[in-house]
Amino acid sequence: MKSLLLWLAVFCYLGNSFCQEDGVIADMTCRWDAGLSESKQWNGDFFPNISNIQYEGPSSRNPLAYHWYNAEEEILGKKMKDWLRFSVAFWHTFRGDGGDPFGSPTKTWPWEDGSNSVQMAMTRMKANFEFLKKLGVERWCFHDRDIAPEGATLEETNRNLDTIISLAKELQLGTSIRPLWGTAQLFKHPRYMHGAATSPDIKVYAYAAAQVKKAMEVTHELGGENYVFWGGREGYQSLLNTDLKKELDHMATFLQSAASWKKKLGFNGTLLLEPKPQEPTKHQYDWDAATTIGFLQNYGLKDEFKLNVECNHATLSGHSCHHELETARINGMLGNIDANTGDPQTGWDTDQFLTDVTEATLIMLSVVKNGGLAPGGFNFDAKLRRESVDVEDLFIAHISGMDALARGLRNAAALLQDGVLTKLVEERYASFDSSLGTSIEAGEVGFEELEVKAFEWGEPTLSSGKQELAERILQSFT
Repeated sequence: MKSLLLWLAVFCYLGNSFCQEDGVIADMTCRWDAGLSESKQWNGDFFPNISNIQYEGPSSRNPLAYHWYNAEEEILGKKMKDWLRFSVAFWHTFRGDGGDPFGSPTKTWPWEDGSNSVQMAMTRMKANFEFLKKLGVERWCFHDRDIAPEGATLEETNRNLDTIISLAKELQLGTSIRPLWGTAQLFKHPRYMHGAATSPDIKVYAYAAAQVKKAMEVTHELGGENYVFWGGREGYQSLLNTDLKKELDHMATFLQSAASWKKKLGFNGTLLLEPKPQEPTKHQYDWDAATTIGFLQNYGLKDEFKLNVECNHATLSGHSCHHELETARINGMLGNIDANTGDPQTGWDTDQFLTDVTEATLIMLSVVKNGGLAPGGFNFDAKLRRESVDVEDLFIAHISGMDALARGLRNAAALLQDGVLTKLVEERYASFDSSLGTSIEAGEVGFEELEVKAFEWGEPTLSSGKQELAERILQSFT
């Protein structure tokens, strides 16, 4: 037996039949691919023990099956997959390593060789497409620096990115898989420690502009449907050394330039701005949905952008995700949702998969009232827990998140079709259905006329808000 194994090892070394990582034969499913480079590439099955995920219904106990998400099923005249438009976040799923501010990485996937090389980036991209196909998801999201390594110069970095984009285009052939959105990572590198669009250094501002220009180009090249701006360090730590107006003006000018470049590029996707209150800066300029909408209105950018609302960011700003979605929706600004949640006992952005059915139902109420999210969708900006280190955990986590939102969609549809909660809300405001109420809402009645009515009517009678009844109704549908 030992002789056979030795013979196999020698044969594989000479024939380049296996992947080799740091001198160790890694997997018998790997083979030589001379068409990509002179180094060895993992070209086998990344998830050999995982079959394509199927819908098995609510009675199933199979953790690797959908219990509530049935992609082709119609809900309120639209297929579930078209209501939900799920997307996998490349940075968490394929670059997340389990590290946190208090501990070292805990995850190393079988295909990883410990490097951040272009060849390793190509391997990760292949894993991404296999994962999407087995999960039955047609969209993914990326930061430029997560899918391709940064080089010694911007020119080299762009060449690295072009190599990975070329591979992604090949992998897309014959599939319906496309990016839901792309974005530029303008927060990790030390050059962005003072911000990107809000940096006091014009060289940093220019570098960020060049990076965004390229990221928009490759998103467009891949057929991406949206482009996101997340100002990870667009804010301040202290006003003592900050020119607040100048930084806000610069950020607006940067976004105006991006909107102009989008048109010149011929990119028809939606530009999205993602609110977040803090972390890593003390105060970020896109604090919440209302602040961000106000900023866009003030600088004449409201028609150029919509919002990418992240649920965990909502809670960090002191709001519920439902509140942020409704704020965006009623202002015509709801473009996309980063589906995740935080831990109420933890004070930072933990990016957990959203699995609470009641929260999912409230989220889907906003989405249904919005008529859907297209060309946006639900991006799982969520990561495995530090202690979850098995490959199958990647599937289980996404399946759980998809099932929760699918169940929320079913609940929201039933709730709206039933009409009891809608009627309760309408009855609360029924007095404004009068001719006077209509005139008030049209801005046709002033204080003088209202004073006359107040004297005529006298003290208003109290009416119940029926909050407990509303909560009871919601509870009966979740």
